[in-house]
Amino acid sequence: LVVGGAVAQNATLRYMPFGDSITEIICWRSKLWNKLQTTEWASVDFVGSGRGENNCRDTKYDRDNEGHSGFLAINIANQKQLVGWLQKNPADVITMHLGTNDIVQQNKAVTDIIAAFTTLVKQMREHNPKIKIVVAQIIPLGLGNFNAKVQQLNAAIPPWAAQQNSTDSPIWVVDQYTGFGGTADNRDGVHPNDAGDTKMLNVWYPALIKAF
Repeated sequence: LVVGGAVAQNATLRYMPFGDSITEIICWRSKLWNKLQTTEWASVDFVGSGRGENNCRDTKYDRDNEGHSGFLAINIANQKQLVGWLQKNPADVITMHLGTNDIVQQNKAVTDIIAAFTTLVKQMREHNPKIKIVVAQIIPLGLGNFNAKVQQLNAAIPPWAAQQNSTDSPIWVVDQYTGFGGTADNRDGVHPNDAGDTKMLNVWYPALIKAF
């Protein structure tokens, strides 16, 4: 369609679910895709290098994602892994649920995790100056004594996001912690069960609709 000499393109929006195993080996992405099918955003293209099936009993959903089990936010940032992932699979909108492995595996300082988040946002914007970003305050764990530190990280995220926010590339923070049971809503203390997947979907969904 040519309007006044300018070419108007009805391009498909590209959405990257980005994170660790809580993005990779779960079913909230399946639930999200299915919920979008009844909306004007049915054509949104999920992107990423991962395509694993997670026993979601769903043969139809777009499995593409950038969830990496066991990965630390600090390592992804410092090793510039997201840079390569975005080069291969460009994105207009990204969700990020990261920090669990930094806390559980290596007890990293919250300030270091937040610094990694800053680096990751910079890398996202270098890839696409108008990328829309949805960052999660992460879900609680149902094992160990990690939730005090999870809560410290989650408390640091809103002021950090307000600092990083921009008109061209807004950041929305969503609270995946409140109302989520580390034991009741996780199948193994770490990864959501069906009830947990539904809770995560319901928190991601309104922010993603705004971002789209």
